[in-house]
Amino acid sequence: MTDFSPRKGMTDLEIDETIEAILAEATLEEKVAMMSGQGFFQAMAEDDRVWCARPYRAGGGLERLNVPALYFTDGPRGVAGGQSTCFPCSMARGATFDTDLEQRIGEVMGIESRVNGCTLSGAVCMNLLRHPAWGRAQETYGEDPHHLGEMGAALATGIQTHNVVATVKHFALNSMENARFKVDVRIDDRALHEVYLPHFKRAIDAGCASVMSAYNKMNGEYCGQDRVLLTDILRGEWGFDGFVHSDWVMGVYHPYGAAAGLDVENPEPIHFGPKLLAGVENGTIEPEVINRACRRILRVTYRFAASEDPVEAYESALSAAPAHTAIALEAAEKSAVLLKNDDVLPLIPGKVGTLAVLGKLATQENTGDEGSSKVRPPYVVTALEGLERASERLGINEIVTADESDLDATREALTKADAIVVVVGNTAEDEGEFIPGDIALGADVPEELRSEAQRSTVGGDRDNLGLRQDQQNLIAVASSAGKPVIVVIVSGSAIMVEEWHESVGAILQTFYSGMEGGTALAKLLFGEVSPSGKLPFVVAKSPADYPFFDKGAERITYDLWHGYTKFDREGIEPRYPFGHGLSYTTFDYRSLKTLADDKAVHAQVTVSNTGEAEAEEVVQFYVGAPGKALERQKKLLKGFARVKLKPGEQRLVSVTIPREDLRYRDPLTRRWQFEPGEYRISCGGSSASLVETTVAL
Repeated sequence: MTDFSPRKGMTDLEIDETIEAILAEATLEEKVAMMSGQGFFQAMAEDDRVWCARPYRAGGGLERLNVPALYFTDGPRGVAGGQSTCFPCSMARGATFDTDLEQRIGEVMGIESRVNGCTLSGAVCMNLLRHPAWGRAQETYGEDPHHLGEMGAALATGIQTHNVVATVKHFALNSMENARFKVDVRIDDRALHEVYLPHFKRAIDAGCASVMSAYNKMNGEYCGQDRVLLTDILRGEWGFDGFVHSDWVMGVYHPYGAAAGLDVENPEPIHFGPKLLAGVENGTIEPEVINRACRRILRVTYRFAASEDPVEAYESALSAAPAHTAIALEAAEKSAVLLKNDDVLPLIPGKVGTLAVLGKLATQENTGDEGSSKVRPPYVVTALEGLERASERLGINEIVTADESDLDATREALTKADAIVVVVGNTAEDEGEFIPGDIALGADVPEELRSEAQRSTVGGDRDNLGLRQDQQNLIAVASSAGKPVIVVIVSGSAIMVEEWHESVGAILQTFYSGMEGGTALAKLLFGEVSPSGKLPFVVAKSPADYPFFDKGAERITYDLWHGYTKFDREGIEPRYPFGHGLSYTTFDYRSLKTLADDKAVHAQVTVSNTGEAEAEEVVQFYVGAPGKALERQKKLLKGFARVKLKPGEQRLVSVTIPREDLRYRDPLTRRWQFEPGEYRISCGGSSASLVETTVAL
C-alpha cells in the first residue's frame, strides 16, 4: 500500500506531486467518496442529537492510502464541541470594532478546535444584517459590508493560525431564517457585488480556505449549486483556490452541483455519492469535475496538515483555560454599548448600599440560541452572579431581586433600593437558528432512529422588534420608584425602545455576552471599565423604517438600501444611529486631513479625550462618492480604528482607503468602475456625529 500521509514541512511542489499521485491511484468511487461527509446521521442518533458532540467527518479522507479527512466543528460563539470558551456572540463582538481582539478570539477557537480533534471550523458567519428580525443575527457582525469583512477576516486569520481550516458562511444572501430552505432572493448585479458580497471577498483575500454555501436560492437557483456564485464569481473573479462545501443536509439538490463548483456535500452523500458516481458513468458529469474537486479538497488539507503547529500539543487543559476566558471577559467589556446615559452611570462604589436587580434574565444563563452555534462552557456568570461576586469590592451591602412575574413583589423590593438594574431582552425562545425537526437528521434516516424531538421546530425570525409586554411593565414599575434606573438589554440585534426609553436614566446593550458577561457587567456599571462598544446597526423609531421583511417569503428582493444607507437616503432619523455608543468620558475630533495618490486615500484626524475617565474610542471614517454617474450611498464606512486615551491625551489616528474600495459596479457592463470627482471624507464617533472634508480623485 502506498502511504500518502502528510508530512510537516512539505513544500508546495511536494504537495502538488502527492495530490496527483493520489488521484492517479484512487478509484473513481474513492474520489467521489472524498466529496461527501460521512457518519453524521448515525453519530447524531448515538449522541442523543447533541450537535457537535464529536467531530464530524466533512470531506476528504482515503484510509487505503492514508489520506486524512477533514473533521468539522461549529461556531461562532466558540467551539461547539467539548467544554469550550463561550465568547460573546458575533454581533456583540461586532460592536467592539476591534479586529485585533477578534483575531485573538479566532486563535482561541483554533486551539480549542484542535483540542477537540477538529480541523475544519464553521465559525466565520458573515451574512449581512439586512433586518433586525433575522433570527440568526446574533451570529454575524452587523449591517455594514466593510465592517463585516474586517471582522470576519480577522476571525478566519486567527482560526487558521492553528492549522484549522476556516469556513466563511453562508455564501450568499442568507439574511432570514424561517424561509432559508426555500426563499428565492432576487437581486441585481450591482446590489450583489456592492452590498452582499464584498465582506466574503475580504475574508477570501485574507486567506480563508473554505466556503460554505447557503441554503437559499439566488435568482432562481439554489446557492449550493449555483455556477454564477461558486465558479464565475468565487473562482473566476476572485481567484479563490480553496474548496466549497454545502450547508448541512439540504445544501444541494442535484449532482450537477459538483459541476457548478460545489466540492463537498455535507454531512452525508444524499445527492453526491452514488448519484454523482452514476452521473460520471453515464456521461452527464465530466470526470474532470471529480478530479478538480478532489484537488481543491486535498490541496487545502495537505497545506494545513504540512504546516508547523504553533502549539506543541493541543491538550485538553487548553479548553476554557484562564487565558482564554480572560479574552472572553475582555470581549464582554468592550462590546457593551451605552445607548443612553442621563448622568446615572457610572454608579459610584460605596454610594449604592442597596442595589435592586430585576428581571428573569438577570439570573438566567443566556449566551444565545440553541442552534448550531451553541457552546457548552464549564460555567456562565449571570448578571446577578457578577454583581453579587463584586458586591464587597463595590461597596454594595445588599442586593434585592424581583422579576416580571410578580410586580407587587417588585414594588416592595424597590422601597429600599438606592439604584435599580433591570435586565431584559431575548432568549432562544425569541430568536435563533430555525431548525425544523426533519432537517436535523435528514429525511433518509430510518424511522427507528427518529424521535419526537426530531419532529419539533425551534428558533426562527423575530415577530417583535421591541421588548415583551411583561418586561415593559417591569420597566414601568422600576421607573415609578423614583430611583436611578439602568436598563440592560440582552439580544442578538436591535431592540426598539420607543415605549419606555424616556422613563429610564440609562440603557446599556450587552447582547449575549458570553460566559463572563456578568463579571463584565459589574465592572461596566460601576465605572471600573468605561463602555466603548458601538452599534453595528441602526436602531429605528418605527418598524416601518426598516426594509420589507416577510419571514415566510417564497421570494424577496434585496437592493442597495438597508440600514444607515436607507435611513440616509430617505431622510429618516433613527433612535440610535449606526456607530453610536456613549462613554464615561467625551472625545473631540479635529484637524481631519487627507492625502490622495493613485492607489489610495490616506486620512488622518486628531482625537482627544476631553473628559475625566480613561476610555477607548472607535474612530470611524466614512466616504461619500460624487454620485454623478448614478445614485450612490450618501456615505459608507471605509475604515475604523480603536484607540485608548487617558484624560487629556490626544492621538493622531490614520487609515488608508484603497481607491478600488471606492468603485461602483456598472449595471450595464457588470464591471467595476471608478468615478472621478470630489469625494467627501468624514470622521467621528458615530455615523451621525462627523467632521468632514473633501478630496478630488
